[in-house]
Amino acid sequence: MARLGRSGMTDAQKDEIWRRWRHGGSLSDIGRAVGKFLASLFGRLRLHGGVTPPTRHRAGRALTRAEREELSRGLAAGSSLRQIARERTRAPSTISREVSRNTDQQRYRANRADETAWDRARRPKLCRLALNGRLRCIVASKLALDWSPEQIAGWLKRTSLDNESLPVSHETIYRSLFVQTRGVLKKELQKH
Repeated sequence: MARLGRSGMTDAQKDEIWRRWRHGGSLSDIGRAVGKFLASLFGRLRLHGGVTPPTRHRAGRALTRAEREELSRGLAAGSSLRQIARERTRAPSTISREVSRNTDQQRYRANRADETAWDRARRPKLCRLALNGRLRCIVASKLALDWSPEQIAGWLKRTSLDNESLPVSHETIYRSLFVQTRGVLKKELQKH
């Protein structure tokens, strides 16, 4: 099933939709101009509240696709990570993290690494409690017992040394409780 906002439009079509919308065009006129149905236009506009979304761009210190290609060539030539970092005027730790994060089956692929990095940079991200149902249940049960978020975070850190997906910071618990747009923890847990 298709997700809302993923109607298979090209970037040029999206730009045209937002340009015409800003200039007061009707949905019918916009739909005819870009060759899309009203429902897909309405879904896209509603997804962003009728406001043009900001254009995504890479952070200035992030590796570029060209740097990843050079990294891939350097690894294929047998160069060390420190040598590659020195040639690219990057920190060796940056190159090391990049390679360890994006190497699969003993091979580093620049295109796949670049696409993965672009997807990983998407914001906003779901918090750990939204992604992990078991963790959410544990936190909710401890809150119901009147434990503070600091106590819960400390207890989780001590008791789940073997499972890295369980520890969560007290800030994440507070955010999940009081920022209702997240909707992760039930509102009645606030009183605890």
